Amino acid sequence: MTQSKRETERKYEPPSGGVAGLPDLTGVGPVASVTTAGPEELDAVYHDTEDLRLAGSSATLRRRTGGQDAGWHLKLPLAGDSREEVWAPLSDDLPEALRELALSRTRGARLRPLVRIRSTRVVRQLRDAKGRVLAELSLDEVRADSAAAAGGCAEWGELEVELADGADTGLLDVVEKKLRKKGIVRADSPSKLARALRDTGVGDGTVRPPSDVVAGSPGSYVLAYLRDQVAELVAWDPAVRRDLPEAVHRMRVTCRRLRSCLRSYRPVLDRRVTDPVRAELQWLAGELGATRDQEVLRERVGAALDGLPDDLVLGPVAARLRVWDVSRGDDVRSRTREALDTPRYLRLLDALDTLVRRPPLRAGAAGKPARTMARAVLKEYVRLAGRMDHALAQPAGRERETGLHEARKAAKKLRYAAEVTRPALGKPVARLGKRAKALQRLLGEHQDAVVAQDTLRGLGVAAHGAGESAFTWGLLHGLERAGADAVQRSLPGVWRAASDPALRAPLEH
Repeated sequence: MTQSKRETERKYEPPSGGVAGLPDLTGVGPVASVTTAGPEELDAVYHDTEDLRLAGSSATLRRRTGGQDAGWHLKLPLAGDSREEVWAPLSDDLPEALRELALSRTRGARLRPLVRIRSTRVVRQLRDAKGRVLAELSLDEVRADSAAAAGGCAEWGELEVELADGADTGLLDVVEKKLRKKGIVRADSPSKLARALRDTGVGDGTVRPPSDVVAGSPGSYVLAYLRDQVAELVAWDPAVRRDLPEAVHRMRVTCRRLRSCLRSYRPVLDRRVTDPVRAELQWLAGELGATRDQEVLRERVGAALDGLPDDLVLGPVAARLRVWDVSRGDDVRSRTREALDTPRYLRLLDALDTLVRRPPLRAGAAGKPARTMARAVLKEYVRLAGRMDHALAQPAGRERETGLHEARKAAKKLRYAAEVTRPALGKPVARLGKRAKALQRLLGEHQDAVVAQDTLRGLGVAAHGAGESAFTWGLLHGLERAGADAVQRSLPGVWRAASDPALRAPLEH
C-alpha cells in the first residue's frame, strides 16, 4: 500500500534565538492564528546507490521513525518548490512498490543506507479564520551521520515552511517577505539530504557536463537537449507505473524527441553509437504506443458518442464500448508495465546515461551552430516537403492516408530538430518549428480519424454479429470520415504557410 501527496515547501536558515526569533505571522495574508506543537524526535535513514543516482536526479528515499507519517518516503522532484512524496508503511525492508518507482533512477543498482539524519522539531501551524491549517513552520535542530564506518558528521539548524494541501501557493511569498524582514534568508541547500551529503563528505551525485564540450558549440546545444529529455524520460516512469493521466503519452513523446535528436544531429554524435540507442527507443515507444493509442481511441469514440442525441443511439452502444475498452485496455497496460520491468529497458536507461556523460562527439560538435544546426533543420524540411508533395498527389483513399501519416512523422522530426536548435538560432527557427507543429497537429487529427474509422467498423461488425443494431456505429464512422475529409481540404493552406520560403531564408545564409 502506498499513498501520494504533493509537497510544496521552502527552506531557510534558522533565526537567531531559535523559536523566540520567529516573527509573529498572525495577520499575514489569510493567517488568523498560530499554534505551536512539538517537540518531535525524527530519525531518518536515507538510502541511495553507491554512485548516488537518486541524489543526482534530485530524488530522495528514506525510512523514518517519529512524527505522524513514520514510514518509507520516496520524494520525486516537481516544478518550482514542489515535490511528490510517495509514502509506504514502516517496515524493515524497502517496500517493493517504492523500489519499482525508483527503478528508472537507480537502473537496478543496489540501494544501501547512506546517511542518518536525526531532527528535533518544533512546529508552528498557521491557521485561517475557520481554524484550518494553511501551512506549517518547522524549526529543526539537525544532526547527520554518514553510514560509512569512517564517515563524517554534521550539525545545523533549519527552518522549513510547508503548505498544507489545497493552500494557495501565494502564502509562501507573503510569509517569506515577513521572514526576510527579520533577517531570515533561504538556505543554501535544497534539502536536508543535500546538506548532509555535502557536510559529511559523502558527495552530491551531480552530473556535470563533459569537459571536452565547448560552450556555445553545436555539441553543447545538442547535449543540453539530450540531458533534458533523458531526465524527462526518467521522471515519467513512476507516473506510467501508476497509470497517471497523460503519463504514457508524455513518456512516448520523450522517446520520439530523443530519437529525432539523435537522427537529425548525426554530424554532432557518432551514429555507430547512437543508432543502436535509437533502435531501443523505438522499441520502448512501441511498447508505450499500444497503451496510448487505446487511450486516444477511448476518449475520442466516447466523446463522439456522448455528443449524439439519445434518439440516434440504438442498442447497447455504451456497454459494448466499455467492454471493448476494458478487455483491450487491460492487455495493453500490462504490456507497458512488463516492458518497464525488463532488463532491456534498464540497459536502455544505462545507454542513455552513458550517452550524456560520455558523448561520442564528431567533428561537427565543435563547429558553428549557424552552419551545422541550421543545415540539420533544413534537411528535415526537405524530407517533409517530399513527403507532403507525394501524399497530396495521391488520389483520395488509403494511399493518400498512408502518405499523410508519413508526412506527419516528418513534420514531427522537423519540429523536434527546431526545438534543439532554438537556443542557438532563436526566432527564425522557432517560427519554422511553430508552423511544423501546426501541420503536425492537423495531420495527427487526420490520422486519429483514420484509425477511429477502422475501430468503429470493427465494433459495428461485432454488434451486428451479436444481433444488435449497428446503426450508431455506422453513424460514428461517417462522422469520422467526414472529419478526415475536412482535414484534407484544409491541408493545402496549412502546408503553404509551413513551406513559406521566408521561414527558411534566415537559415540558408
